[in-house]
Parts: sequence; C-alpha cells; structure tokens
Amino acid sequence: MKKILTGNESAAWGARLSKAKVVAAYPITPQTSIIETIASFIANGEMDARYIRVESEHSAMAACIAAENTGVRTFTATSAHGLALMHEVLMWASGARLPIVMSVVNRAMAPPWSVWTDQLDTMAERDVGWMQVYSENNQEVLDSIIMSYRIGERHHILLPSMVIEDAFILSHTAEAVDIPEQKKVDDFIGEFEPAFKLDPDEPAGFGSLIMPEGPYMEFRYKMALAMEDAKREIEKAVEEYNETFGRNYAPFVDEYRTEDADAIMLVLGTIGSTAKDVVDAMRKEGKKVGVARVRYFRPFPTEEIRRIAKSTNMLGVVDRSYSFGPGADLYAETKSVLYSHTDVPVKDYVIGLGGRDVTPEVLRKLFDDMLKIANEGVVDKEIEWVGLHGDERWS
Repeated sequence: MKKILTGNESAAWGARLSKAKVVAAYPITPQTSIIETIASFIANGEMDARYIRVESEHSAMAACIAAENTGVRTFTATSAHGLALMHEVLMWASGARLPIVMSVVNRAMAPPWSVWTDQLDTMAERDVGWMQVYSENNQEVLDSIIMSYRIGERHHILLPSMVIEDAFILSHTAEAVDIPEQKKVDDFIGEFEPAFKLDPDEPAGFGSLIMPEGPYMEFRYKMALAMEDAKREIEKAVEEYNETFGRNYAPFVDEYRTEDADAIMLVLGTIGSTAKDVVDAMRKEGKKVGVARVRYFRPFPTEEIRRIAKSTNMLGVVDRSYSFGPGADLYAETKSVLYSHTDVPVKDYVIGLGGRDVTPEVLRKLFDDMLKIANEGVVDKEIEWVGLHGDERWS
C-alpha cells in the first residue's frame, strides 16, 4: 500500500508497524506531529500501545527505559533541546543495554532561536552509545525504524537506535511512501524476547553501584564489542529487508557514481539527494564527480570510507554541524579513520547551519573546488564555512 506521508508520519507508521507497546513523548517542534499521529493511531484503535504523556523529554526517555526493562518494545521521538535534555538518560538506556528506538528530527540549537534543520543536536550525542542512522527520504525513515528494532533487539547487540531526519525538508514534506504488509514486518522483526527483564518473582538489581575493582570497564568493553558486532547485523538486516520489501539500501554508505570519480563528496541526510542531481548534471559536462551518503554514523563505517577514499583523487566532506574541535563532526571522524591509510586530499565544507538552504548551485561550486584540489593535489583551506553573509566566493 502506498500513501502520501510526511517524514514525521512515516516515522509514526514505522513505530506502528513495529508494534511498539509503550510510547512516551513530549512535544517539540518539528517533531510533534510524530507523536500526534501515533496518538491518533492509538485513539482510533489502529495501534495497540500505551501512550504516556510526560512533563519533559528527560521523563519520556526515563519512561521508555522503565517500560523496556519490563520486556516490552518502546518508542519515542524528539528534537534539538529535547534531545539535549535527555542526555543523562540516553547513556542510561545504552548502558542498561535497552534496544529503544527513537526518532530524532534534526534541528538547530539555540540561541539564537531556530526550528530549522542542523545536525548539531544528534552530533552532540554521538558518544552516548546509541546507533545513529541518517535518512535521505521519507521511505528511509519508515524502513529504518523497522530495521532498527530488528538490529537492536538481537541479544549480542542490545543497543538503542536513533533514526534521524532533517527538519521540514523531510519532517513536514510529503511524498509517496510504500507501507509494508504487517505480516511481513512481523516476520522480519520477530517477537521481542528480552535477554533480561524485571520480574517480581525473581528480584534482581539493575544498574547498581560498581566499585572501581568491579566489572564497570568490562561492561563498557562489551558495549564497544556490541557496536562493532552491529555492523555485521546491519549488513544482514539490510540485505534481508531489501529482498523482502523490494528496497535497494546500502548497509552503511550509499554511493552514487563513485566508481571512477576524480572527486567524491561525503554527506549526511537530505543533502545527498540534491548532490546526486548535481552529479548527473556535471557528468554530462564530462566532470567525473560522485557522492557518498553516510547512512550509519554509529557504528561508523570505517572500512567503507577508507575504500572510498582510496578510489578517488579528492574527498570533500560536507558537514551540517560544527563541533568546535579539529573540524566539523563527519570530517573529524573521517580524517581519524583515514590517518595512515591514505594521502588523499580531504577538505571540510561547513554548510547549511540553522536551516540555510543548500542549493544545487552551491554544491556545484563545492564540486568545482574539489576538482581543482584533485587536479593540483593541494588543499588551500582545510575547513571552509560556505555561504556566510558577505562571502562572495560561494554566493
């Protein structure tokens, strides 16, 4: 069945098809229509779930943690400052090995106040132990939620997931979305069988105090192993999902016309769609460019990015956030995995913060700059902010 859905409605359908049994959430623009849609599903008897209205996003995640500990599948959604307010309990969810799935609508952080897209909110939470998948379109939003339950609930994984979409570009924009058959989704995910849960008949302690000589470090080591094991589970889940539902997802990095590219642009989210159109136009002019869209930022696709970098003469990394460290977020991680593996020139382009439009014209100028670097072998400016007011180079 196909329906015209916004990205937020697609997220709600993903939770419905996955049969989440507890949904706890607090409204925040531009996420609110996700939980409003789910509330309508439940009120109309279309979704068998308990809806919990809480007083904050911190409480929403705390409620999901409590419910998941009893052995039921949970879901929530948030954005920007709501995600920041969850910070403490995000680490509790991952440390407790609870495979909660959460939709996050990327939104800029204030001040100054903004409700438009910017990836700083999720990048600020990249080290809390959650898997992170960035969506290019509304279909991917829905499908990624279903796959996230399948992946996270495996007993050798047991990690929570953020399914991420750009504010307004996806969240409030409608397009045709294929809704899978419920029976096929049920068969793909399976029943939720927690590895451990709260049981009044078998009392146990969860998250108790551990002294320094105790196994705290070993717990963290097991989380690190689980994040690495998740790579293999993602590959298997994506392959099976593609076969079952007729999709064509790459597990970690969606590559477009990269096989012979002189310069490859590395991106996250919806910028990938615009970049593909620019690639097609420039290929007609004989300019060999390509785009690689990173789907999973956690676990980070180390081997895939090394392979891509070795196949080209220049790698341009486009970041819709800034970390105030050695470059922006995707750039810093990319440089770290390439160190001692390749000498390919790499440049960081910081762009589109606060929802500023990323147009085909601007991306074309980025590609031209990348081709110049590929030809000369010299990066003139390692980190460049693109499209600042008064900067005639990118206007």
